Amino acid sequence: METRAHRIRLKPDSLPRVREWAAELTRRRAEAIATMRDETAGLECFFLEQTDDGDYLIAVMVAESFEQSKAAVEASLHDVDAYHQQFKRDTWESGRRLELLVDLNRLHELA
Repeated sequence: METRAHRIRLKPDSLPRVREWAAELTRRRAEAIATMRDETAGLECFFLEQTDDGDYLIAVMVAESFEQSKAAVEASLHDVDAYHQQFKRDTWESGRRLELLVDLNRLHELA
């Protein structure tokens, strides 16, 4: 299992769209979980960070293979993936991968 996190700077005034996206993914949870299976993902979380400098998403994902995850996203036919990709174009200004310092992961034990 691999763990990654990203800090994504949101475009100005996109917070209402971000909250709508979060509600929509929660509403379409079963469909989103199905795409995670395709991506070999065991965990995907998004946190909102609000600073004087702007708004950010902190994205955390655990997957068996990020190479497989990328290929699955590119080939996906799930409507929820198309929705998510449009959300990213609409709201994400920039992003960077965060340095992993500690990964105490038991997800494989829970399967």
